Amino acid sequence: MRTITASGKAAAILLGALALSGCADKWDRPALGIDAPGRWKDDSESRPVWPAADWWRGFGSAELTRLIEEAERSNQDIAQAKARIEQADAQVRINGASLIPLISTSGDSSLQRSAGSSRLIGGLQAQGSASYEIDFWGKNRANVISAKASALSSRFGAEVIALSTVTSVADTYFALMGAQERLAIARGNVKSAQTIFDAIQARVEVGTASALDRAQQRSVLDQQKATIPSIEQEIRTNETALALLLGRPPVRVDIKGGRLATLKTPKVAPGIPSQVLARRPDVREAEANLTATDADVTAARAAFLPSFNLTAQGGFESVALRTLFSSQSTFYSLGAGLTQPILNPQLPGNLDLAKGQYRENLFAYRQTTIQSFVDVENALISVRKTTEQERLQQAAVKSAREAYDIAQAQLREGAVDITTVLTTQQTLFSAQDTLVNVRLSRFQAIVSMFSALGGGWAASGKPPGAGPVIAAATAGAPAR
Repeated sequence: MRTITASGKAAAILLGALALSGCADKWDRPALGIDAPGRWKDDSESRPVWPAADWWRGFGSAELTRLIEEAERSNQDIAQAKARIEQADAQVRINGASLIPLISTSGDSSLQRSAGSSRLIGGLQAQGSASYEIDFWGKNRANVISAKASALSSRFGAEVIALSTVTSVADTYFALMGAQERLAIARGNVKSAQTIFDAIQARVEVGTASALDRAQQRSVLDQQKATIPSIEQEIRTNETALALLLGRPPVRVDIKGGRLATLKTPKVAPGIPSQVLARRPDVREAEANLTATDADVTAARAAFLPSFNLTAQGGFESVALRTLFSSQSTFYSLGAGLTQPILNPQLPGNLDLAKGQYRENLFAYRQTTIQSFVDVENALISVRKTTEQERLQQAAVKSAREAYDIAQAQLREGAVDITTVLTTQQTLFSAQDTLVNVRLSRFQAIVSMFSALGGGWAASGKPPGAGPVIAAATAGAPAR
């Protein structure tokens, strides 16, 4: 009866182990499912012009270059991203420790006296031990692959932050320049409106203009004066935004700025969409996260299977120091162990969790790739249309200036009515302000194009256009 009971227990244990191991079914990795088109919808360029590492120099502004270089050194978000890289590298070393034997040494001495005896008995011992888990199913190696992919992801994440910081500096600097230019125009408009007002005042005094004419022009003058405070506020707000990006208090930042019209227009053009995927750090980051969770699935599956451990221990033991290291004092032991999970409810949950995280990262990867295509298409149309709009707006300003000059001359001669003068000056003032905003939009569209193409960053050690992270990280990975 005892034999049958023992056999039944053994069979139950075996069945439980087989059932638990059966949960580690084959991992059918879902396809990436990336639909990379062969061309851009709004691209007429035949040859790609990829961003240089220091693409911002193409704008020809020494001050912008200085601000960006300082932001690279001092921006706090970039500093935090670098600290996360250090943590990820440390985790790689922690996970990698499971692939090498654990070795330790110890030594101790003791004195003891038996009850009823005055004799002291001493003991000395020096020993070393080693243990090693044979990575038969690739669990530990999968954990290392996951950690390496996460470390690579942290590098691409740092590139994302760095690129975002650089583009933010450029956008904010251009916005500040635009506000400075609008402020100069507004002050010029006030001066022009004041000149017209004085001319109308003189006509009122001689009876060739009415009080209504004067009141209408005063309204124009007051409106132009009222635009100045908000523009000055915009300038200060952009200065404080730059201070934050530079990691300095606003009082420590002094921006000279200038006119947008003095900037150069750098050349940039995309290649085919699939090349953009290899260059954008956010896509590479999502790809690395996907690789990490794929390795986590491998580790979770391997946890169902038996683990094999080897242990060794040896040393010297003696009651006298002079004989401690003699051959008669040596001892050693060797051992091997096998551990098979029988009933562990956490293991199926861990596997399902890893699979769910992989699928989540897969959808995030797909979303990031689609977003990259959208960003490039938006930048292409924005650059093209703002360039066209700037050209047309320049013509509008020129025409408005001619009409205003004619109206001014005729006003001095008394050959034009006040309504015509009011209309021409309002048209000119509005056209000038619109031109600055359109020019700002064009430069910011160019910056968006550089950002959409991944900039020129390679902080991860993988230059733009390097091979896919998934293929690189899973090379030599355990068989599925």
